[in-house]
Amino acid sequence: MRLVQFISRQGQRAVAIADDAGVQLRLLDGVGRVYDLAQKAAESGEGLAALAESLAGDAREDYEAVVAERRLLSPVDHPDDAHCLITGTGLTHLGSADARDSMHKKVAAGGEAALSDSMKMFKWGIDGGKPSGGGIGVPPEWFFKGDGGIVAAPEQPLAMVDFAEDGGDEVELVGLYLIDPKGQPRRLGFALGNEFSDHVIEQQNYLYLAHSKLRPCSFGPELLLGAAPDDIRGTARVRRGGEVIWEKPFGTGEANMSHSIANLEHHHFKYPQHRRPGDVHVHYFGAATLSFSDGIRAEAGDIFEIESPPFGRPLRNPLALTDSGSAAVVPL
Repeated sequence: MRLVQFISRQGQRAVAIADDAGVQLRLLDGVGRVYDLAQKAAESGEGLAALAESLAGDAREDYEAVVAERRLLSPVDHPDDAHCLITGTGLTHLGSADARDSMHKKVAAGGEAALSDSMKMFKWGIDGGKPSGGGIGVPPEWFFKGDGGIVAAPEQPLAMVDFAEDGGDEVELVGLYLIDPKGQPRRLGFALGNEFSDHVIEQQNYLYLAHSKLRPCSFGPELLLGAAPDDIRGTARVRRGGEVIWEKPFGTGEANMSHSIANLEHHHFKYPQHRRPGDVHVHYFGAATLSFSDGIRAEAGDIFEIESPPFGRPLRNPLALTDSGSAAVVPL
């Protein structure tokens, strides 16, 4: 089952089940936010998919019209942006490790290439990121992006601030979570995501990675309930002026990762501050591919497009430039 959040023609928030063909949206009666649906499921003990099915009514909306009219919302959000934490793990896919390694490769004595810190961490994941018997594996690289205020809805612009050196796509699998009233993380499901980072500043020095991640992101448009497929295949594109200037297949899911999903979840939620009741967590599981590695420098008006059949309709976002505003500090 795949859930979609959007604004109805009447201007109200709505939650709907997407049909397999991606043609119609079947609205849930009395539900305007997946967050509320998830809270009800957690309280009642009923599965999220079963609860959604029980609330599905007769009302329908044309999915194509919702997309064309840019009425889509992110498939999960929080009523208070400050209680939605956006984070991620890196170096979980060979593609991201290769990209990072090429940025920060070192040369040892004698002129031979030395193993970069990025590639060392990737190899740690290969060796210990999928422990057998349900044990705890090595921790991944972890980063913070922001709160719910940085999320761009599907079809809405990803804003590149004026001081940024780059605004580039990062194709990723995203886990969506709710912390229930007892402090238990509850996985709602998965979505496709564009983690969107500043690769040029990151390239200057890997210690700038934290800066490079403080950028907008997008995910959706659909929330896939249940477990993620083990081997996820799809295609990423950059469109400019109606033409595809870059296209590449990608693979994600555990079959294409150096860590298990369970291990990545453990190392995020092991911190007590990440188990605050009522919070929503949006966690990116590492880049499967990125156009920057192939020499693409995105420009304003370019459209990032990510699609994979299990996740329904593609995630699309145009790139826009924005004024960052004043950072001056004044005494109170």
